[in-house]
Amino acid sequence: MFKEFKEFALRGSVLDMAIGIIIGAAFGAIVTSLVSDVLMPPLGLLIGRVDFANLYIVLASGKVPGPYLSLAAAQQAGAVTVNYGLFVNRIISFLIVAFALFLVIRSVNRMKRKTEVVPAAVTTKECPFCFSTISLKATRCPHCTSDIHV
Repeated sequence: MFKEFKEFALRGSVLDMAIGIIIGAAFGAIVTSLVSDVLMPPLGLLIGRVDFANLYIVLASGKVPGPYLSLAAAQQAGAVTVNYGLFVNRIISFLIVAFALFLVIRSVNRMKRKTEVVPAAVTTKECPFCFSTISLKATRCPHCTSDIHV
């Protein structure tokens, strides 16, 4: 059983997949930082000094009654909250990752199309009588002299 697992784990496709997952996680962290640290602060400023990470609705107050100055304060007090600002951040992160993957897949597909071999046009056929290869335009076989009806 260990030998079978070793063969499975050391296959090229499994290693490629593991590397892809690790790179994807690192890329996800970069995109999360891009959204929360670079994109959302100016967007929040344009909208009216809104910090999307602190957009929430209190469903039930915690041990310390509200109002709460921030999401962290609400959570620390034990309040039940709907964190729609964090959800907006994650939607934007998802869209950025999806667009980046679209660009990568689009590039790979273009490279594949350039390297695909286009089959040559068929210019010959087989004589139905002697099975020799003859031109598509032939009306008589040059080998057996049979009439070839199209």
